[in-house]
Amino acid sequence: PSPSATNITSTPSPSPIMPTEAIHPSTGSTMRKMKPMPFSFIVPSLLVFLVVGCVHITVEVDAWSSAPTASLAAPSTSALTSTSSLHSTLQTDEVTTVADADIARDVSKGKNKWFPIKPADALSPSNDYDSLVKSAYLRHVLVASKEMADLIMDVYLKGGSFPGKEETYEQTDGDIFTRLARDVSLCTDSRDDGGKIGWVDNPNNRANDSDKLDKTTGVVYELISPEVIQMLFQARVKGGDVMKFPASDDSGWHIIRVDDLHIQVQPSSMVSTPGSKNIINKKRKKLKGSGNIPLSPVIRKAGVGIINSNGIENDDEQSKTIYSVPNARHYKILTTGCQMNVADSERIMGVLEGELGLKSLDSLNDDQKGGADPSLVATPKSTNAKSTNKAKNKSTTPDILLLNTCTIRDHAEQKVYDALGPYTALKRAGKPLAIVVAGCVAQQEGEALLRRFPEVDLVLGPQYIPWLGELLVEVGRGSQLCMTESMIWSEKGSGAGAGIMNGDSSRDKDGDWMVPIKRGHSTRAWVNVIYGCNEHCTYCVVPGVRGVEQSRSMDAILQECLQLADSGFKEVTLLGQNIDAYGRDMTPKRTFADLLNFLNDNLPTDTISRIRYVTSHPRYFSDRVIDAVANLDKVCECFHMPFQAGDDQVLRDMRRGYSYDSYMNIIRKIRAKAPDASICGDVIVGFPGESEDAFQRTLDLMEEVKFDNLNTFAYSPRPNTEAADWDNQIPPDVQSDRLQRVQALAAKHALGRSQRYLGKVVEVLVEDRNPKNGDEVMGRTRQGRQVFFPGNVDELKGELVMVDISEARTWSLVGRIADNAL
Repeated sequence: PSPSATNITSTPSPSPIMPTEAIHPSTGSTMRKMKPMPFSFIVPSLLVFLVVGCVHITVEVDAWSSAPTASLAAPSTSALTSTSSLHSTLQTDEVTTVADADIARDVSKGKNKWFPIKPADALSPSNDYDSLVKSAYLRHVLVASKEMADLIMDVYLKGGSFPGKEETYEQTDGDIFTRLARDVSLCTDSRDDGGKIGWVDNPNNRANDSDKLDKTTGVVYELISPEVIQMLFQARVKGGDVMKFPASDDSGWHIIRVDDLHIQVQPSSMVSTPGSKNIINKKRKKLKGSGNIPLSPVIRKAGVGIINSNGIENDDEQSKTIYSVPNARHYKILTTGCQMNVADSERIMGVLEGELGLKSLDSLNDDQKGGADPSLVATPKSTNAKSTNKAKNKSTTPDILLLNTCTIRDHAEQKVYDALGPYTALKRAGKPLAIVVAGCVAQQEGEALLRRFPEVDLVLGPQYIPWLGELLVEVGRGSQLCMTESMIWSEKGSGAGAGIMNGDSSRDKDGDWMVPIKRGHSTRAWVNVIYGCNEHCTYCVVPGVRGVEQSRSMDAILQECLQLADSGFKEVTLLGQNIDAYGRDMTPKRTFADLLNFLNDNLPTDTISRIRYVTSHPRYFSDRVIDAVANLDKVCECFHMPFQAGDDQVLRDMRRGYSYDSYMNIIRKIRAKAPDASICGDVIVGFPGESEDAFQRTLDLMEEVKFDNLNTFAYSPRPNTEAADWDNQIPPDVQSDRLQRVQALAAKHALGRSQRYLGKVVEVLVEDRNPKNGDEVMGRTRQGRQVFFPGNVDELKGELVMVDISEARTWSLVGRIADNAL
C-alpha cells in the first residue's frame, strides 16, 4: 500500500485522477490505469467535462509553467475488473501535482506504455505460470465462519496482536501462523503440526501426470478439497501469499498460506521454441578461426555418478571428445555492480560449492601460494602452450568461469566484454572451460551475447540463479543455453526454505532443495527482501534486467535472519532496488514498515543487533518507516534516499514522481523524528536537457540537506531506456564539470557531518582489520560511518565496542576504545 500523499508532498494535490483497473485495449489483460472522477465544479488547475457519455480530461498544471496541456479519455466502466496486473506510465499510487504533470507530459508525447506489475503477468506464453509451477508448499487454518477467518487473518497480519486488546503472541512463540493453527484450527489432522499440508501439486501443470496426481494428493484431499486447490492455483499465488477460501463441504473457511513454490526447470528436456528468450543448443557449432568444437568439463551434482549421456545426437566427433576432458573441480567468479550483485554472487557460490562440490580457484591459490594444479595452468596471452615458458609466465584458469555483471553504466558493461576476451581465446584453442555470463548484462543482451561470443556456454538471467546447478549439468553435457525469460521467485537456493518447511522431506521435489549461501563476511550479511522494480524511470535499466517486483515472505526473511543469528552474524542489510515497494505484490498487501517491525520483534535479544536496508524511493517512502527507524532498537538510524536531481522539470523528465519540495518534506520529517540519523543519497548530473539553472537546483538541494554520503554519477545512456533516444543529450565535458562540482560539495558536507562525532563516544560494530594498518581494526557506527581504532581483530571482530572519537575525516572517523568500554 502506498503512503498518503501528505507523506511526499508539501501541498495537497488538486487532481481527481485516481488509479483503477481496466482491461488493456489490445491484449485484454488486466492493467492499472488512471480513472477520471467526474466533478460538478471547476478547480483552477483542472477542467472536467462530459462528452457523449464519456469523461474527457483537460489537464493544466499551474505549478509547472512548462507543463503541457493534454487530454485523456476514460475507460468504459464496463471494462473495470478487480485485479491489477499491468502498470502504465500514467499509473501512480500517489496523488500529487508532480504525478499529474508526468501524466500530462507523457500523454502529450503520445506515450501510454503498459508494463506488467504482477510476477505471473510478466511471464511469456512459452513460460507461463502453469507450465512453471509444479506444486506449492501450503499451511492452513480451518475456522467455522468467514468472520472468524477475517479475525485470524487480521491477527496474523498484525504480527500476533489481537484487535482492541493488549494480548499478543510473544516472539518466543515462533511463526505466528503455525501458532494460530495449533490454537484455533478445526482441522485435527494438521493442527498439531502447525497447519502443515505440505507440497500440493498444481492440477493445471501439464507435466503432472493425472493418475499419479490423484495418488499423491489423496492424503491432501482429506485436509483440503480439490476445488479449493483448483481455486488456489487459478489465483496464481506466489510464496508469502495468504488466501481465504470457503470449504467446499460448507465445513468452514480455510486460511491458506503459501510458503513456497516448486518451479520446474528441466534443461535436459528443454527445446527452443519460437519467440522464447530461453534457448538451448544441444549441438554446438565449430568455432570460427580454430575449427574447434567448444568444450566444457563434465559437471555433475555432488554425490552423483558420472554422466552416461552427453545429450548430443548424431555428433560422433563431440561425443568422443567430451569425455576425454576432466571433471570440473574449480571455479572462478568475477563480480561487478551493486550490493544486489554481491548478494547474488554469494548465492551462486553456494550453488557451485553446495550443489556441485566445486572449490573456488581463489582459495586454491591462497592455499598453494601459486603452486596450482598443473591441469589448471593456462596462459591467456598465448594459446600455444609449446611456445610459452610456463615457469616464467604461469597463471591459473578455472574449470568454470562465471562473470556476474552490471549494466547500470556503459563503462561497467564494456568491462565485461574485456574480461571475456582471454577466456574465449582459451576455449577457441581447445581448453575445456565452461563460461557463464550472469547478471544484468546477461539479461539485457540475452541471445545476442551468444552470437557475439559463441564460446559462452550459459547466459544466466538473475532470476535463474536457484537453478544454476541443473543448468551447469546440462552445459557439462555439451549444451549451450540462454535463460532470460521472466521467472517467478522460489525460495530454492535462498537458504531459508528449510526453516519454513520445517525439514519436511516427505514430498521433496529433488534431493537438494535447499542450497547454502556462501557468505562473504562473518559479521554482516546481505538479505534480499524484494527483487525487481516496477518504476520504469526513463534513464534506468533495472526494470528491464531485474524484472517485476517480487517480495519474499516475511517468514522466509525471518528464517534466513535466524540462521544468520545462529551462525554468529551481528548485522543484516535488507536489499531491494525499491525497498519501499516491499509487499505490494503480495496477497494481502504488506508494507516495508511491517517487515521492519516484524523482524525487530522476532529476532532474539543478543543475536543480530543491527538491521540496515537499501534502497528507498522518495515517491513511496512512508512516515511509518521513519517511525520504525526512530523507535526500533535493532533498526539503524540511516536513510538511503536517492534524489537524482534537484530540478522539478528534470525530475519529471526522469519520471521520478516527486519534486524538490516533496523530497525536502521527507528530509524535514526525518530530522524531526530521528535527528541523529545519517542521510545518504544518489545523484545523476548531465541528464538530457539539464540546463545550468537546473543543475544549480541540485546544488541547492545538497546545501539544504548536507548528505552524510552521496553517490554521484554522470548520466550514461543505456539500452532500452527512453532517455537514451532523446536528442537533448549533454556534452561529456559539461557532464564532467558538473560531476566534479557535486563531488567537491559532497565531500565538504561529508566532512562536516563527520565532525559532529568529535569528542563523542559512539557504538561501533567491529568488522575487519584496517587493511592499511594491521594494528588497527575497522568498524561502523549505527549511522554507517567507518571508524578506525587500535585493537586486536581476533578479539574484537563481531563485538560492539564503545569508541571515543578523536579525529574526523571526510568519509571516516578515528578514535580509541573508550575507558571502561570493555
